[in-house]
Amino acid sequence: MNCATAFDFVKLDEELKPKDYKSNVKPIWCPGCGDFGVLNGIYRALAELKVDPHHMVNVSGIGCSSRTPYFIQGYKMHTLHGRAAAVATGTQLARPDLLTMVTGGDGDGFSIGGGHMPHVARKNVNMTYILMDNQIYGLTKGQVSPTSRREMKAYTTPYGGVEEPMEPILYMLTYGATFVAQGFAGNPKQCAELIKGALEHNGFSFVNILSQCPTFNKLDTVKYYRTIVKDVPEEHDPGNLDEAFHIVNTYRDEDMTPIGLMYQVQRPTLDDSMAALVEKLGGHKDYDLNKIIDLKKP
Repeated sequence: MNCATAFDFVKLDEELKPKDYKSNVKPIWCPGCGDFGVLNGIYRALAELKVDPHHMVNVSGIGCSSRTPYFIQGYKMHTLHGRAAAVATGTQLARPDLLTMVTGGDGDGFSIGGGHMPHVARKNVNMTYILMDNQIYGLTKGQVSPTSRREMKAYTTPYGGVEEPMEPILYMLTYGATFVAQGFAGNPKQCAELIKGALEHNGFSFVNILSQCPTFNKLDTVKYYRTIVKDVPEEHDPGNLDEAFHIVNTYRDEDMTPIGLMYQVQRPTLDDSMAALVEKLGGHKDYDLNKIIDLKKP
């Protein structure tokens, strides 16, 4: 199956409102959690794209943000800690006609699940990964995560951290994601725009959203985020990878962090490449995997 975009199969003729994508399950996040803003951004993006809930699957791992599928109309899979990307890859390959969306956090995605992230990026799996980065483990009551700052004093690091925090945007740019963006939960309108662009993108799209945790993270508050977020320059060419790296590094030197679309490019998706290989072997749906393994010519 050669998919021009992820939306060949999932658009509705009628218009739905953001509230139509709400399930009967009420969010149970702490008051003031940034994930509420991200969830509202997802609702708005789905409505603007007229996504058919019956042709969408939301996959998650473990954590506060991984509860998101419960709150959205559509098919959902609440899977194992750190394994959302792997499950979503299988889902997308088995059903390329469905819109596949992953929602999770920095611990789930970049700690226990970090080994999967380079590969979904380089393989260009046709799915959207929305990562709510609160720079702490919230569900397990406040331990440092891969994105926590050294100043973070938590249960397991009462004197502060000893490790350098990772930079999700640089990580995904390095490993070949074809759509990379960053938002701030305090600006749900911009989050919706970035999520909408990610869902429309044909290929692996990654949206990192700074999402405050008022219960356990007293450093990275809404007030703090508002002092460090800075829009990507209007003249930025999102097709220029070197420029994307330069913006992130320049902003870091200024103790700022960019928000907006960092990078977008088109290249063959994994399901397209697999479909082309099947067609090359004769086009039969029950192709012989041994023939694929033994294939000598490119």
